[in-house]
Amino acid sequence: MTVRLVDYLDKGASLGPDAPCLTTDGRSSTYAQVRELSFRIAAALARQNVAPGDKVAILSANDPIAFTCVFGISRAGAVWCPINPRNEAAETRELLELFECGVLIFQASFAPLVTRLELPLTLVCLDGDVEGALTWDEFLVAGGEPDRPAVDDLAMLVGTGGTTGRPKGVMLTGANLEAMTALTLMSYPFEGRPTYLALAPLTHAAGVLCFPVLALGGEIVVMRAPDVGAFLALVERHRVTHTFLPPTLIYLVLDHADLDRADLSSLQCFWYGAAPMSTARLAEALRRIGPVMGQLFGQTEAPMMISTLAPRDHFRADGSVATDKLSSAGRPTPLVTVGIMAEDGALLRRGERGEIVVRGSLVMRGYYRDPAASERASTHGWHHTGDIGYLDEDNFLFIVDRAKDMVITGGFNVYSTEVEQAVMAHPAVQDCAVIGLPDEKWGERVTAVVQPRRGQEIDPVELAAFVKRRIGSVKAPKQIEVWPDLPRSKVGKILKNEIKQTFA
Repeated sequence: MTVRLVDYLDKGASLGPDAPCLTTDGRSSTYAQVRELSFRIAAALARQNVAPGDKVAILSANDPIAFTCVFGISRAGAVWCPINPRNEAAETRELLELFECGVLIFQASFAPLVTRLELPLTLVCLDGDVEGALTWDEFLVAGGEPDRPAVDDLAMLVGTGGTTGRPKGVMLTGANLEAMTALTLMSYPFEGRPTYLALAPLTHAAGVLCFPVLALGGEIVVMRAPDVGAFLALVERHRVTHTFLPPTLIYLVLDHADLDRADLSSLQCFWYGAAPMSTARLAEALRRIGPVMGQLFGQTEAPMMISTLAPRDHFRADGSVATDKLSSAGRPTPLVTVGIMAEDGALLRRGERGEIVVRGSLVMRGYYRDPAASERASTHGWHHTGDIGYLDEDNFLFIVDRAKDMVITGGFNVYSTEVEQAVMAHPAVQDCAVIGLPDEKWGERVTAVVQPRRGQEIDPVELAAFVKRRIGSVKAPKQIEVWPDLPRSKVGKILKNEIKQTFA
């Protein structure tokens, strides 16, 4: 039988029910306490007529009770539908309708959004008294303790694609998440009981990375809001062994005044991913944070572990930094087959660039209620990632661009990631986005929008010359704009569509 989400909690509890499980604001709940609450949540859902296979949504910032609801949902045999707390009401409504959710569990701070949904939902408020919603105490009235098997293997429905059109629902099964958990445990260092610090949203990568930690009986320290200074202090206070941040937040860690004073010696693995990272800043992180950086590459449809660059893979045998591999996404993981595919479906040789395609038990079941999109994503019998890349002779995967972000200028293909890496090598640049804008002469002109580091100024002419020396005149930006900040998605990815619309 496939492992359910709640089985990771139960496995951890079997290793020590009195061990700390979820810790927030200095207060811990043991495995026994979290497990007992998950039974009560499952019973409460059953009293709200939630049957196995039904969909239950959670709308919350990082919160231990909200995360415990994930296990109650699983114990009830239902399907977890995480809703990004930064979504607007229209997008949330669209997702809830698509997912056919009957119950929405939410924090009181999101009540203004919830009141605008106008959907026939059973509403449960975690931490307040909101009109039209059950309070948490009303929801958790005394009752039985159901532990129901799911009607099938579907464990999660995750929204994706909302920034480019109608969102799709990615169907992730227990087998998908079991493969992801196994790959995490076999790919990265885990010694003793881990302590995992969750600053990034638990609705995304930070959440599913909890499952391998729970399977080892580890402790999860939940940060309610992002605060880099508090992050450094918590690593030291709780002797954190594992954590995850997207590159944009790692840059803030590197720029924080407390970094060099913080004791980070407990770290075994500091995961980074969700967006390309500057190789210059990565080298800085290896030097100042330690030899613990671990990259992961995946997507919602194949979560987290398509390829991995473990901490040891950042270095050569002689201990020096493997600078030629820092821009890679690591090697394909053991349970995933990666290919590079041409537009006609032919698989390409090593070194040749094409779309990254994958096979294996990590890949989603498909898109919920969208067979046409599911078929497109699995053309030629492979899952299509939409990323352009290549495999080198050492089987390291290099991602050069999203297919839709490639710039064609003067008949040449220019991959935005390569240009962004060259731009971010400049010491005054904090972050960068490269796009193609219409140009009468070139078709598209390579355009860089850059965010300076705090206290730094950028001279576009000097920066253009700096980049040209690195990658040549064809790829170097013809236009450089300096913005104080870049528009970002709810998980920190730069929104190139919004940048293009600003120019339009």
